[in-house]
Amino acid sequence: MIAADVEGTLTVGETWKGMAAWMRAYGRAAQYQGFFNRNLPGAILARLGFGNKREFQNRFMEGAAGLLAGLSEAELKAVGVWVAKNELWPKRRQNVIAELLGRGEPIVLCSATFQPVLEAFATLLGAGTVALGTPLELRNGVFTGRVVGGIRSGPSKASQLREYLDGQRLSAAYGDTLPDHYMLELAQNPVAVHPDPGLLRLARAKGWRILVSS
Repeated sequence: MIAADVEGTLTVGETWKGMAAWMRAYGRAAQYQGFFNRNLPGAILARLGFGNKREFQNRFMEGAAGLLAGLSEAELKAVGVWVAKNELWPKRRQNVIAELLGRGEPIVLCSATFQPVLEAFATLLGAGTVALGTPLELRNGVFTGRVVGGIRSGPSKASQLREYLDGQRLSAAYGDTLPDHYMLELAQNPVAVHPDPGLLRLARAKGWRILVSS
């Protein structure tokens, strides 16, 4: 079995950009712009190295989920399909995906991405790919605007994967950022894909394979 992160690893697309495009396309541009403007100062500070970048990204994603509050389960699925088809899939790293599919093993996608988006990407990838993303809370078939159990990144992503594996062998794992190391360390063959500086240093120190994506 193979595990892979998605954003930055299998695609250079980003869910929040896809959501922004979807909201513009469906008459919600002002709603998204207001949310973006409120978070812009924090984004600038995080990019400049003030505070924890990952914590800011998680808060941003939790806030972005709230923009979809009130949608039905079917509507959420449709948003996921739209974001995957219009943002993530067109920007996919084709050589990395070809390598995954070429291994001929079951694939599990492990990502902080919202579950409906990740499921849509998994469907496009095919081969019975499983999606382990950030679950969204539904009540009576309607999205509350909240995520379940926090954003699945870093240790929580690895914990979710470990639970899914339930003792099964993980032959390889692919990730691109330092927080992905929790997941990579579960695999016999960790692969750092176009890694950020932190993961690059760790991969070199541990002798992990480094894959530069085209």
